[in-house]
Amino acid sequence: MVNNNDSDHLNLENSNKASTSVLAPESFLEEAEVFPVIDVRTPAEFAQGHIPGAINMPIFSNEERAVVGTLYKREGRDAAVLKGLEYVGPKMAEFARAARRIAVDNQVLVHCWRGGMRSGSMAWLFRTVGLKATTLEGGYKAYRASFRKMLEEQKWRFMVIGGPTGGGKTEVLKELENHGEQMLDLEGLANHKGSAFGALGEEDQPTSEQFENDIHARFLKFNPDRIIWVEGESHSIGRVYIPDQLFELLMQAPLVMYDIDRKLRVDRLVRDYGCFDKELLQESVLKIQKRLGGQRTNEALEALDAGDYRSVADLTLQYYDKGYAKSLAKRNEPVLVLKEMTDEPENVALKLIKQFSHEDNRY
Repeated sequence: MVNNNDSDHLNLENSNKASTSVLAPESFLEEAEVFPVIDVRTPAEFAQGHIPGAINMPIFSNEERAVVGTLYKREGRDAAVLKGLEYVGPKMAEFARAARRIAVDNQVLVHCWRGGMRSGSMAWLFRTVGLKATTLEGGYKAYRASFRKMLEEQKWRFMVIGGPTGGGKTEVLKELENHGEQMLDLEGLANHKGSAFGALGEEDQPTSEQFENDIHARFLKFNPDRIIWVEGESHSIGRVYIPDQLFELLMQAPLVMYDIDRKLRVDRLVRDYGCFDKELLQESVLKIQKRLGGQRTNEALEALDAGDYRSVADLTLQYYDKGYAKSLAKRNEPVLVLKEMTDEPENVALKLIKQFSHEDNRY
C-alpha cells in the first residue's frame, strides 16, 4: 500500500520518529507520548470511548457512516466506497490543513476501529501532503484488547486500602503519591466518590469504556515491580464499572484495613458534604431510603432541614457501615489493621510506606 519512494519515508534517521507506517498497540502508545493521535471514527464512536488525548477528526459523520454501512449491506463494497468518496471529497483539504496544524515534527498517528479503510485512507491523504502518518495495527479494537493482555501477562503488585466510609482513604492515597508511591485513584477517574452522595461536586462521569481507557493510561505509567496502592471499591462506582479482569485482581490482592474514630468520620463527612445545597443532599438521602429504613430516613431528612449535618452523617453511616461489613466478608483477611485516633492521612501514608515499600519486603 505504501510506496517506498513516498516523502513520508524520508529523514527517518531521527530516533524519535516512528520507523514503520503501521505499529502494534504497545509501540503506537509509546509514540503517542510524542506525536498527536488522530481518531478518524465518528463522533458517536469517539464519545463512547477513545485513547486519552486523541483528537477526533471523523471521516464520516454519524449519519454518513450509517448510510455507507447500509449501502455496503444492500449493494456491496463498491457502492459503499463510492458513496464514501462522495462524502469525503469536499472535506479532504480541511483534513490535510488540520493535520498540518497539529503535527509534531511533521508526524501524526492515525487510527480507526479495526485499522482498515478509514485510517488507511486518511493516512494516505496525510502522506500525500508531506506528513509522516503512522497507523494503529488492528485499530481501536486492538488497543482495547491490549489492556486486557497487559493485565493478564504482567505480575502486578496491588495493595488495597479498605475501611469504613468517611475515613479519608482517598487522602491517604494522595499522600502516598506525594511521597513517591504508585497509586490508582479509581474514584478520581470515575468522577464519583462511590456512594449515594458520590456525584456531588463532580463532573459528569465517563462511559464505562472511557473509564477503562483512562485506567489503561495510568497503567502505562506504572512499574509492575513496585506496589500500586488502590482503594477498595465495589464493582461499580456510580454508573461506571471497574473492568472485570482488574476487579478480580483487586479482590485477590492483599488488604490493609484502615479506620479512624467514628466521631472523626462524622467530622470528615460534614466537612466534605455540608457545603452542598440541601436539596442535593436530600436527593442523595432518598437514594438509600429503602436500605436506610423509613424511620431513619425521616430522621435524616428532618435533621437536614434543621441544618444538623452531624446527625445526617451519623444516620447515613449506620447504613454504610453495615454495607461495608457485608462486602468485607468477600475479601481476603487483612494483612494489616490500622485503627487511628486522629485524622492524619500523611502519617498513615508514612506508616504504610515503612511497612510495605521496602525493596526486600515482598508479599
